[in-house]
Amino acid sequence: MPVYRLIDAPVFPDPRDADGEGLLAVGGDLSIERLLQAYAQGIFPWYSEGDPILWWSPPERALILPGQEHLPVRAQRALRRAAFELRADTVFERVIERCARIPRGGQQGTWITDAMARAYGNLHREGFAHSIETWENGELVGGLYGLSLGAAFFGESMFSDRDYASRAAFAGLCGIAKAWDFHFIDGQLPNANLLQLGAVIVPRHEYLARLATALTLPTRRGAWTGHRV
Repeated sequence: MPVYRLIDAPVFPDPRDADGEGLLAVGGDLSIERLLQAYAQGIFPWYSEGDPILWWSPPERALILPGQEHLPVRAQRALRRAAFELRADTVFERVIERCARIPRGGQQGTWITDAMARAYGNLHREGFAHSIETWENGELVGGLYGLSLGAAFFGESMFSDRDYASRAAFAGLCGIAKAWDFHFIDGQLPNANLLQLGAVIVPRHEYLARLATALTLPTRRGAWTGHRV
């Protein structure tokens, strides 16, 4: 399959035209309009510093269905004992910075480039991107961030400076998603961590159908700080 080179207008080819690994297009920019168009079509950017922007529509997606997530028994016990406090959207930029800096096994550098951080910061200021934060004794110790459109949440990254701090943020996000009748939390690429958390793996055609249904509902745009996590 050919990889498309994007034009200046914020439009994308059919996501079903991606190659076998899910690469669909190259180029373009990280403007708010283009990013919103991408996510609404099941497409997301993922590339390394110094490379052109790459746009992906994987053949399979990992979805967390609110209310069907799974936390291992050990994690549940640890969270009951922990003195964590959860907040939403109070330090979005710090969360994305920590996600970019956290060491990850088998990876060199980060895909959260400065340009990506600025782009998602812009989405946050426009009320589309959100952070769930784990605090301990007034210190930020974990969290996650992603994008919300319609009844879908697109998870991007998480970090943890304390044992189970990212698990706490994940549980908080799942609680919000269930309370607001979100259809799914999109974990993007399947991996062992998401499977452990109860993700289901669906093919692209099913994902796109679920996404289209989720987008018929209104977006909870704006800061989520007023919602109890």
